[in-house]
Amino acid sequence: MAVPKVNEMLLQDLEEMGFPRPRATRALYYSGNKSLEDAIIWTIDHENDPDIDVMPLVDVDIDIDSSQSFPITEEIRIKAHKLREQERTKKEEELKRLEREREKERIQAGKRVLEVKRIAEENERQRNLALRKAEKEEEKRARGKVLQKLEQDKINRRSKHGSILPMENVANVRLEATTLEQQDKILQKPKPVYTTEKVDYLRECLRSLKRKHQAEQGRVRKAFETLLIYVRNVVKNPNNEKYRKIRLSNPLFQERVASMNGGVEFLELCGFERIGDLLYLPHEKTDITLLNSAGAVLNSAMTNPFFGLLST
Repeated sequence: MAVPKVNEMLLQDLEEMGFPRPRATRALYYSGNKSLEDAIIWTIDHENDPDIDVMPLVDVDIDIDSSQSFPITEEIRIKAHKLREQERTKKEEELKRLEREREKERIQAGKRVLEVKRIAEENERQRNLALRKAEKEEEKRARGKVLQKLEQDKINRRSKHGSILPMENVANVRLEATTLEQQDKILQKPKPVYTTEKVDYLRECLRSLKRKHQAEQGRVRKAFETLLIYVRNVVKNPNNEKYRKIRLSNPLFQERVASMNGGVEFLELCGFERIGDLLYLPHEKTDITLLNSAGAVLNSAMTNPFFGLLST
């Protein structure tokens, strides 16, 4: 396969008129290499061919006399100009079409960005609302617990001194965090003060730990999980001494609990005592009720996303 030989003079004339060499060669070859007019007419008829600007290849070369030049008439020039104008117009229309499509895409992209921004702002607003709601609820619970503790102290003092205040005075005390039924239970069967206080201390200990290590949420959760394992083991096996012993030098204990401010203190609030290199919980001091409360506090610390956000 080779590029066909065409009249060089005609080829040069076509190139001077603005036609690319592949198109001019193709036009001369397929129009018979006779004249510029025939070549231009062929180009006009085949301007939409997909291979119009591809150099043609043929099996056999055609020997064309290239010594003769043909005159370029005004009609040929007009046709050539018209062809170039059509080509230019076609390219301009294609550029305009591409620009419209790009502008449409820019508008769509802008709308998508605005929608993503709107969704992000709405999500942030919802998170702030949830956070404020959780703060108010925790404040309400805290106030209720303070009022409950004050009322419990009054009941304990009355019980200690053998005096009973008139019921109408008791009824005037508002326990905001409890229902009426719960208030009746508190008045009829008071809980030991020491248990309530220790549970509050346990909760505050975990809050303090979480606040001090707020940039290390992974380590905080691992510490809570490890403390929960120690507490559950004692609750399930209170008579097994090995679950009531924790070696302070244990590398795992050091990494997960001892290195966290408040980790060892939490176990001491549960009843563990420091004896040399051990944290030891004596059998006679094992308070299952307190340990169950400690487990509940740990569960709350791990499942409540707002735990520890408020300072008390």
